Amino acid sequence: METNRKRMFGTDGVRGVANSELTADLALNLARAAGATIDGHVVIGQDTRRSSAMLASAVASGFNSIGVDTVDLGIIPVGAVSRLGRDTGASLGVMISASHNPAEDNGIKFFGKDGAKLSDEQEAMIEDRYHSASPHTTPVGASVGMQTQMNDSVDRYVEKIAQTVEYSMRGLEFVVDCANGAAFAAAPALFEKVGANVAVFADTPDGMNINDGVGATYPETVAELAKGKVGFAFDGDADRLIAVDEKGTVCDGDVIMAIFANWQRDRGKLNKNLVVATVMSNLGFHHAMKRIGVDVVITPVGDRNVVQEMRRTKAVVGGEQSGHILLEDRSTGDGLRTALRLMEVMASTGQPLSELRKVMTELPQVLLNVRVPSKEGWDTQEDIVRAIKDAERSLGPRGRVLVRPSGTEPLIRVMVEAPTAGEATTVAESIASEVTSALS
Repeated sequence: METNRKRMFGTDGVRGVANSELTADLALNLARAAGATIDGHVVIGQDTRRSSAMLASAVASGFNSIGVDTVDLGIIPVGAVSRLGRDTGASLGVMISASHNPAEDNGIKFFGKDGAKLSDEQEAMIEDRYHSASPHTTPVGASVGMQTQMNDSVDRYVEKIAQTVEYSMRGLEFVVDCANGAAFAAAPALFEKVGANVAVFADTPDGMNINDGVGATYPETVAELAKGKVGFAFDGDADRLIAVDEKGTVCDGDVIMAIFANWQRDRGKLNKNLVVATVMSNLGFHHAMKRIGVDVVITPVGDRNVVQEMRRTKAVVGGEQSGHILLEDRSTGDGLRTALRLMEVMASTGQPLSELRKVMTELPQVLLNVRVPSKEGWDTQEDIVRAIKDAERSLGPRGRVLVRPSGTEPLIRVMVEAPTAGEATTVAESIASEVTSALS
């Protein structure tokens, strides 16, 4: 077996330009590799990209060709794939989406019986089988896998998560940005069901407008439209939530986690008084948690890593600055469920989001994405290493530097936190310049 081949799986599944890097053939054979050792059915969801139906069909065909039945959930948030997979006893769940990436990209995410993303080891096994020359089984007749549709998948999902709400949402007003993505049908149905007054936009997908100036990566869009109301913005597959308070201030994943941790601590429900966050969390988040007496366990980037640590520690709050929030079911990021929980905090405390967010003060943070021909060996380049060390010495305890490769794109991400935005920008641009020079 080759040991130097490029890994197919990144931080969040397999991604690439649809029909170029991520082809129907690849999707079919990846499904065959994933289904080689399972003995139950698979649920498959997708977002609104033009290429998603093509790839979902290929994935279903791959499973069917080795005797695995598939259930088509249709266009649905990724949280629903996780939840409905568990509810129906599926051996695997699959989501066809490239999350916050542009419309021409797509991806394939796998979920296990527990509703969580597969581990690195499980993904490596699938990848090895994909590259293996060993033949797959080729059943015939009644042994060929069947495709069925769950026509009420959105209703089932909405009903399930609406049952978790403990407080009345009547009288609460929100503006919701569905990113023209997977939440376009489920989000309005959910908020209507719990009685909130919601204005919805970016809910008219055309196959190519997903994440196009809208959604969690463009919170300024919902901030402009909310005008005095709380805004919620999901990404393409709705596993992220970014909120905007009634004053137009963005509340990212760190702020949302801080609000949840403080609320659960006050109620005596923050198990072991700890939260789980990644290396990307703002230094202000750590300062806030220390002030209220909550311990922070730090993981590498990726909500899968957060889930694993939450399960180990039995934590009930965790997540990422990007808006992936994990709650007590410890499965996967679900932006709609996160929005419901934030609504619960507002309803139960009677406080506006602008007041709740005061639990933490963010340090100015600058994140620069440096596009490179190849990420390989970036951390051994002397000029890059020197630039990072110089920056760390300059900032000392006043700030923080984090440079890492993207797990899904050909990017080196340069993140700097400092007492002022100007200083953070200057330091980040200096490092980014060295990355560009060394890797171009």
